[in-house]
Amino acid sequence: MPGVPVAPADGLGTTGQTPAVDGRSARWETHREERRRALIKAARRAIHRLGPDASMDEIAATAGTSKSVFYRYFGDKSGLRQAVGAVVIRQMQDTLAAARQNATQPRQGVTAMVTAYLEMAQTSPNVYFFSTLPAEGEVRPSGELSGFFDSVTAMIAEPLRHLLGDPESTLLGYWPTAAIGLVRTSGELWLQTPDGPGKPDSAAMAQQISAWLFDGVGHLLAASPTSITAAEG
Repeated sequence: MPGVPVAPADGLGTTGQTPAVDGRSARWETHREERRRALIKAARRAIHRLGPDASMDEIAATAGTSKSVFYRYFGDKSGLRQAVGAVVIRQMQDTLAAARQNATQPRQGVTAMVTAYLEMAQTSPNVYFFSTLPAEGEVRPSGELSGFFDSVTAMIAEPLRHLLGDPESTLLGYWPTAAIGLVRTSGELWLQTPDGPGKPDSAAMAQQISAWLFDGVGHLLAASPTSITAAEG
């Protein structure tokens, strides 16, 4: 039609330099991302209810859609796990960083981070375990999960630099990495322990984990009747 500019066949603007924006494509990508976020949210609700071993059929049915929809957006269960894990881990990362920033002492910072970690995991142990399990065939976590624990290791290492005196010390690399293993293993055992009078709350558990990290178990052994008897003998 006269007076209506026609875009060149190569998709460039009339100057031949600026690519033309396909509004329909942009709207579709926005819609697809919104749909993906909604499916992740629905999957989290389903996993919270069903447990970390829920099948794709069970997740889809509980989410009110079909398994084929989840496959279309995430490829397979491993893809869904990575997508859910990425959201959960970013939330945990932000919470842990905030907890660390509000602390004034190294021990206080570590305790605050452990508390935040336990409290977030406790909100839905099922979603936590679904998100943090290594992919099938992997021994160690990778991707977002690996980056999460790497960043937590770094956050724990930073406030301890002045305690060790030498920021380049090899020991500085050993302790935080070992600490993450202790925090995660003890925290996950705590999550799996049924509620009861002998189970500590998240704050008490965080204090205990920090005591193990900073003080070891010597004070526990010193207070036990067995150690007292042995010492007297």
